[in-house]
Amino acid sequence: MPDSPIRDNGDVDTVAELALVRHGQSLANVAFADAHARGLADHGLTGRDADIELSPLGWEQATRLGHWLADLPADRRPDLVISSPYVRAQQTWSRAAETASGLGVPYPDASTDHRLCDRLMGDLELLTTVMIAQRFPAEAARLAADGEFTYRPPGGESFDDIARRLRAVLADLHTQHAGRRVLLIAHDAVVVVMRHLIEDLAFDDLATIIAATPVANTSLTRYERRAGALTLAEFAATPHLTPGKDDHVHPGK
Repeated sequence: MPDSPIRDNGDVDTVAELALVRHGQSLANVAFADAHARGLADHGLTGRDADIELSPLGWEQATRLGHWLADLPADRRPDLVISSPYVRAQQTWSRAAETASGLGVPYPDASTDHRLCDRLMGDLELLTTVMIAQRFPAEAARLAADGEFTYRPPGGESFDDIARRLRAVLADLHTQHAGRRVLLIAHDAVVVVMRHLIEDLAFDDLATIIAATPVANTSLTRYERRAGALTLAEFAATPHLTPGKDDHVHPGK
């Protein structure tokens, strides 16, 4: 039998707030979009997905996130921050925390949890759709037949696989950090699967939601504990990315 969905109730302690921020725009986000727009197979990227860094815009987004964090009232600031081990997530929090600290509001260093990593794509890591069709035509056909959420690339993960590791993350958060405000810096796949687990939403329903409201870079999704349960307060919100008159944004190197 598949695991039952996460359900919080009044008899079980939970975190007081769970906020999820997708990392800032990465160099891969830029390269993939450019290759798609130009009809190219190759995006020019090399190395591991985990090592992809932020783009200049991604650094700016992380800076604006830091301004937003500095403006939060004291009773809304996260008590602890946990990050994906991927470089782009680590850089996002590093810049945001540095910015907030520079404005007189220090934030804790982020701990790292490998279970918050992006979807593992195995043999298809960092391959564009055109590259997959050219190099792995059988996999391209299987992806089309199975659908995005069910498909498991060779050596990689389906969304159900992601759900298994994130289910354990949620259980640990509720056990170890009940009553605290937690901020996770991660990836769009993590945000989507957290909604699946916390709200018991089917992936097909989530596909419809995401089509209308994409999980943008540095967007905020937030749950509050109400009557013993985690309740969605914001999804993929981006008002903190709007430049303010007092912002001093500087791109990273």
